[in-house]
Amino acid sequence: MSLIEILIAVTIFAVLGIITTSAIALTLKGSKKSESSLKVRENIGYSLSVIERQLRNADSISACNSTSVNYLDSLGNSASFSCIGNYIASGSAMIRLTSDEIAVTSCSFTCELGGSTSPSISVSLEASDAQSTGIDGASITISTKVFLRTY
Repeated sequence: MSLIEILIAVTIFAVLGIITTSAIALTLKGSKKSESSLKVRENIGYSLSVIERQLRNADSISACNSTSVNYLDSLGNSASFSCIGNYIASGSAMIRLTSDEIAVTSCSFTCELGGSTSPSISVSLEASDAQSTGIDGASITISTKVFLRTY
């Protein structure tokens, strides 16, 4: 084997090593983004399910604006949901509904009270992973419309 043959073999293996390393790095980056997206989706999904369940069973809406909704629950107790800073809070239990691992970037409540149909509340949430930045971070938007069960 000559020196040129050895240099060509080393160059080929170096190029293959670089391609393999790049493929592994891209796979890990995709995995991080997927993990981030799953965490955000689960978190705001849980928050929205709590809001839906409580509002669907509420007796009435006592006050509503773009960042909070106050209602009377099925037992007649005053309760609320609010968008505070970068999280969603339940005033009825004085707890934070979203974890500190995510940041709620947009949150709104739109109430339609009275009329010929049951009162309804549209809830729209957008959140992102507070611990990931740039391309690794995930931003998820979810919304729903809840009709109160008024019999």
